[in-house]
Amino acid sequence: MLEFLEAEGIDPALVREIRAFREKNPLTEDMQARVPAPRYRYYGKEIWEHAAAALLCGKNLLLTGGKATGKNVLSENLAMAFGRPAWNVSFHVNVDAAGLIGSDTFEDGQVRFRPGPIYRCAQSGGFGILDEINMAKNEALAVLHSALDFRRVIDVPGYERIPMADTTRFIATMNYGYAGTRELNEALTSRFAVIQMPTISPENLDRLLAGEFPALKKKYREQAGRLFFDLQKKCENAEISTKALDLRGLLDALDLMREGVPAGAALDMGITYKAFDGYEQGLIRDAIAMRLSAKLTRAELFSE
Repeated sequence: MLEFLEAEGIDPALVREIRAFREKNPLTEDMQARVPAPRYRYYGKEIWEHAAAALLCGKNLLLTGGKATGKNVLSENLAMAFGRPAWNVSFHVNVDAAGLIGSDTFEDGQVRFRPGPIYRCAQSGGFGILDEINMAKNEALAVLHSALDFRRVIDVPGYERIPMADTTRFIATMNYGYAGTRELNEALTSRFAVIQMPTISPENLDRLLAGEFPALKKKYREQAGRLFFDLQKKCENAEISTKALDLRGLLDALDLMREGVPAGAALDMGITYKAFDGYEQGLIRDAIAMRLSAKLTRAELFSE
């Protein structure tokens, strides 16, 4: 990952600091397996530099932005770059303090404490990835307040006081406008350094597609990238919903094409059928037809 950062032109001073951070904080063998090995790389020099600088300063990050901006990809890329074990917590309305810190369980005839992801992350000096943090209830998030500010402890009635290791960081993500989401309260937001995630640029999307599908012929790679931005424009103009603006779906469709599924069926599975309205599906298929023929086969799309 550090070689990737160097190739991306990330500030050499930051790369040196990340390397020094890793050397100063080696992992035990049992924690090595928790270091993420993300399939995709995040492309975006400025965002990389801002995020790395914040983490090196000991700050926690809140990554905000719309759909398909790479928030989770960047989170895992950061944990890998810093060489830290990661714990992923997906928030929803039923997450409570016990789900975050831990709870008692009956094991081998005894009552034992089973630590939760926040407890383990705090003690192990890991990176806690708090996914969709704006879907959680305030009662659940309150347990994080003292962990996220200068106190760096978890101190909740009914639990022992848990000091956090120096290398512990939290990276939260949030989308706008999803069902069940809401605004974060001011007290919680103030504990994060906030990064507004931009939409991937055409150049970076082309690099992503070229890295993931090196055998995909250039003209079809370019058309696939343009399709994504065609759908984005239609979403901005309220012609279609954001359901079809799915970068994962586009990558999945290309994966299916590489396995021999015809282009039309693959794009239906990855993109079109994410919308359930028949009229909207027709608009999406029209946009696809402008860029890629439904009859394209693996042999036509990919070089041997």
